[in-house]
Amino acid sequence: MLENTPLCQMLGIRYPILQGGMAWLGTAELVSAVSEAGGLGIIGSGNAPPEWLKQQITLTREMTGKPFGVNIMLMSRYAGDNLKLAVEEKVKVITFGGGNPGALIPGLKQYNVIVIPVVSSVALARRLEKAGADCIVAEGTESGGHVGETTTMALVPQVVDAVKIPVIAAGGIADGRGMVAALALGARGIQMGTRFICSEECIAHPDFKRQIIEANDRATTVTGKSIGHPARCLENRFTRDFSQKEREGCCPEELYELSKGKLREGVLEGSINNGSLMAGQVSGFIRDVLPVKDIITSTISRAEEVLTNLCRLTEGSSTDG
Repeated sequence: MLENTPLCQMLGIRYPILQGGMAWLGTAELVSAVSEAGGLGIIGSGNAPPEWLKQQITLTREMTGKPFGVNIMLMSRYAGDNLKLAVEEKVKVITFGGGNPGALIPGLKQYNVIVIPVVSSVALARRLEKAGADCIVAEGTESGGHVGETTTMALVPQVVDAVKIPVIAAGGIADGRGMVAALALGARGIQMGTRFICSEECIAHPDFKRQIIEANDRATTVTGKSIGHPARCLENRFTRDFSQKEREGCCPEELYELSKGKLREGVLEGSINNGSLMAGQVSGFIRDVLPVKDIITSTISRAEEVLTNLCRLTEGSSTDG
């Protein structure tokens, strides 16, 4: 039912599930596991230099022969170099986050790259479709990392109605129930990030994974609105200090300096109190660390179970009427 859909055929994958291109965590280990399990693994270039990205592309190809992608974070000083490298390496799919890649898309199309920008607004989705994007990831504010203001439930159907290209839903999705909800809103597939952090293959520090597993429904907070780069993280000493600095009206330069290196410190080094622990609101119902294959197969099986039950309910209503 959810295999080899039109989106799957476009991307060369089995299931319409993408892994979010998470900085420092979207490495060859996770990416290859997702692709091998039938989804689309995505290397998160983040603020890493081209040398790191080159290594990750090479390692991923050693670990899987399946398609995978690269996410380019446009706020990174290495964004241009990393994009050039991804093209030279003939990466099949490139996703974008942290800005508007519209000016870059026409140049990518001559290399037959499948371009999938991540957006948080209808207006940007429209502009990027006109620029030549192949798909759009509509990401709601529930997601971890850099976020917009509109929820997934409100954003996805508006983007679906605004564009003709396939829409992939992201933000607040971590199982088959969320997948069915996204499909009901008109999405052709889903992207998950936080759920894949709590996988055996993800290199996230065990203490970070434990924080997600122990999180409740109100465990996350958004900081960075004052500098125009809001980001959702698990609340800790770092986010409280950052928020206090924002309330005091600290200049952007001081806030940037305060956050420098904090993501790596949190997610890789396990600095639970003083690091940035980017994670989505779905942290509140993730309760285990599983192999990637189990995450994907359970998501699909649960989605198909929900769809089947919905069909039975509909049939029952029709019979009753």
